[in-house]
Amino acid sequence: MEVIKRFLELELFSIGNYKLRIYNIIILLLIFIATKFLLWLIKKALSRRAKFKKLDAANTYALFQIIKYVLWVIAISLALESIGIEITVLIAGSAALLVGVGLGLQQTFNDIISGIILLSEKSIKINDILEIDGDIVKIQEIGLRTSKALNRDDISIIIPNSLITTSKVINWSHQSKKTRFKIDVGVAYGSDVDLVIKVLEECVIGNPDVINSELAEGRLMNFGSSSLDFQLFFFSKNIFRIEKAKAEIRRTIDRKFRENNIVIAFPQLDVHLKPNASKNNSDG
Repeated sequence: MEVIKRFLELELFSIGNYKLRIYNIIILLLIFIATKFLLWLIKKALSRRAKFKKLDAANTYALFQIIKYVLWVIAISLALESIGIEITVLIAGSAALLVGVGLGLQQTFNDIISGIILLSEKSIKINDILEIDGDIVKIQEIGLRTSKALNRDDISIIIPNSLITTSKVINWSHQSKKTRFKIDVGVAYGSDVDLVIKVLEECVIGNPDVINSELAEGRLMNFGSSSLDFQLFFFSKNIFRIEKAKAEIRRTIDRKFRENNIVIAFPQLDVHLKPNASKNNSDG
């Protein structure tokens, strides 16, 4: 026992009155291992609770993230105390430095606060489809400072949390799992409006990405300068890959329009030339 005691009290290095001993390192390791083990238990418990009570996986993830950050703050505080560094003295002694660092890292702190807001409010969750600055992304992970998302080109995007909380963000999957989309098409003047609407509504029947195809609706929206402007409305759950579904529906529209002799309009200009215009210019 005496040998073990002397080994644990063996000094690794000393600075002034401060001394770091082997038992301090062992305590640090124990705190780290205990924190990791406790987080593992909490994660397992939350997963089990979510499975049996059918809780939202995104809400479970957000709750675990908050617990994880709180536990690590406590663990780091205990670790510093265990090696003889008093947190209160450290904070008080570095107050001026913290002010300077705070000013320099103002945006970082803003992102961290925004991350806490996102995790606690749960307005944005994992697998939500967001439209940010015109870009459609699927949220994969919400961190304390940044969130990771995937765009429609399968490119990972790192988004500062403050951008989500301070910008106008459209959450396509916030209220329900299905969303209504539209496709614009213009046909030539003189076309049978009722036939165009009937054909448009038939174009979504059988499409695997369209749900409740009976709710699809074609509308005459406007009398354009070169066309009759129609819109086809339909519902889909495939929010993230909807552009592919729209492309398939457009192909069907083009095929069915040709089968029914419906002409898709294009801009046309009529130019009228006066017969004597060139003669008047030469006389002048």
